[in-house]
Amino acid sequence: MFKKFANIQAILKSRVFFFLQVDKNAELVARWYYCALSQEKLRRPIVACELGRLYNKDAIIEFLLDKSADKAPVEAALHIKSIKNVTELNLADNPAWSGDKESIKGDKYDDIQSARFICPVVGLEMNGRHRFCFLRNCGCVFSERALKEIKSEVCHKCGVPFQEEDVIILNGNKEDVEVLKKRMEDRRLKSKLEKKSKKCKPAESASQQDTAEESPGPSKAKNGKDCISSSSGEKRQIIFTKSSDNGNSSVPGKVNKASSTTTKRSIADSEEKSEAYKSIFTSHSSAKRSKEECSNWITHTAYYF
Repeated sequence: MFKKFANIQAILKSRVFFFLQVDKNAELVARWYYCALSQEKLRRPIVACELGRLYNKDAIIEFLLDKSADKAPVEAALHIKSIKNVTELNLADNPAWSGDKESIKGDKYDDIQSARFICPVVGLEMNGRHRFCFLRNCGCVFSERALKEIKSEVCHKCGVPFQEEDVIILNGNKEDVEVLKKRMEDRRLKSKLEKKSKKCKPAESASQQDTAEESPGPSKAKNGKDCISSSSGEKRQIIFTKSSDNGNSSVPGKVNKASSTTTKRSIADSEEKSEAYKSIFTSHSSAKRSKEECSNWITHTAYYF
């Protein structure tokens, strides 16, 4: 009796282990082969969020464009506020994978160990059994083993420089997600502070210019000239000169009226100009003719006849 009970218990344990293994494989397939938002098969262009989840790009765009009030909240995309929060992945195709290339009729066995994409450095398949990550700067995807074994400060594929904070684990465990979530929050807070500082700088410069215009300080005369603004908005220039009055210099600040007034000379009295040039103007003697010498101008119009 005891032996039969032990055999039944062993059979139950094996079945429970089998079902757990099936659930684990199903979860693995769902993470690496299907979009986390639309639950459709992943197809290019594929994007990843800052927490390392995989999406179809068109599903993310539809999610962001849907502004309806009755939109159901999706936990997998609540942290995505704009298209800038996701990165388009630069994936390397697996030459041994022929999933969509073959047209097989009837039943087909899908081998989840065979992946569509691989690591371009060490050749590991991206099927969930190995840890993969991507770089936020360029979107290139590598296995974690490749980044650890071949340490570099630039991308192995495109040469873009990156830091440790730019490396994001794809479909990581709970600990990885917590670390990535904290990095995401710090990064967004830093970007908000930078935007505020950029907005405050032009406002401060504008306020400084306004205060400088309101209080320009005492005006100083330069090169003996001072500029006084009149009520009409025009500017009148006053020249300060020194004149001798019985051997004494004039008081500074007085305006020399003789220098400020300009004398007008007629072009007809000018000796530098020629007679041909002078005859153009009305001040010339040829222009001063009597009425008898001047000819009458007649204009033929329709009203004249």
